Amino acid sequence: MKELIGTGVALITPFTSNFEVDVEGLKRVVQYQIDNGIEYLVVLGTTGESVTLSKQEKQLVIDTVVETNAGKLPLVLGIGGNNTAAVLEEFKSTNLDAFAAVLSVSPMYNKPTQEGIYQHFAAIANSSSKPIILYNVPGRTSSNMEPRTVARLANDFDNIIAIKEAKGDLVQAMEMIHQTPDDFLVISGDDMIALPMVLAGGAGVISVIGEGFPEQFSNMIRLGLQRDVDAAYKIHYDMAPCINYIFAEGNPAGIKSVFKSKDICGDTVRLPLVGVGEQLRKDIEAFVLSQS
Repeated sequence: MKELIGTGVALITPFTSNFEVDVEGLKRVVQYQIDNGIEYLVVLGTTGESVTLSKQEKQLVIDTVVETNAGKLPLVLGIGGNNTAAVLEEFKSTNLDAFAAVLSVSPMYNKPTQEGIYQHFAAIANSSSKPIILYNVPGRTSSNMEPRTVARLANDFDNIIAIKEAKGDLVQAMEMIHQTPDDFLVISGDDMIALPMVLAGGAGVISVIGEGFPEQFSNMIRLGLQRDVDAAYKIHYDMAPCINYIFAEGNPAGIKSVFKSKDICGDTVRLPLVGVGEQLRKDIEAFVLSQS
């Protein structure tokens, strides 16, 4: 899966001021990624506010991204949840023809054991026609996929080909890189440690900040993969203040504020999320201006 090496971005779902899906705004967001060097796009992930979209809205988002992308970049679709049977049904009922892989989050809220996590993804792997990217994000799921569980899944199922590792723990990421097969991709899900993970042997990042600054962030990751460390870290430290900004009051409120500052789309989010506060908005606007 060499097409998933480098920088992928977790696409936002823009909304109009009356909370409807902003189709034209989404088209502009997708085109912005295509025009600025991103390697692949992730549709309907956490950043896309997928949990507040109806089935019809999800299909609208998929259709808009597929049409706008027009085969230019590989696409990854988010399908996951904490009801294994429902996730399997979604796999069965979703047309995956346009997608290179599926990103599936570890079950949230239930707090399964490591064996439960293994069995959940085993069931998905046995049912999926597409390669699977595991997604470990303990800050949202309240359970951690341990390196031994990831290695077990990677060794037992040929179609489990990668993990988006978003615990924010570089030591755990290094253990995953070390314990999994050489062709298994350990992808950063944490923008602040994306570069160190790449330098430790990771395959790249599925980024939030990269969506707002695709040229800079994708160049940083490419430099990291080429082991041009000094040049890569220069970009990292340039981007670091805004990485802090976009997560300070929740994702995707922060990155949507970046897009509004760039006049690409609005910054509306759906409850229970709310937009960023006035001071953070000013900080983000100032950073965007400094990069123009």
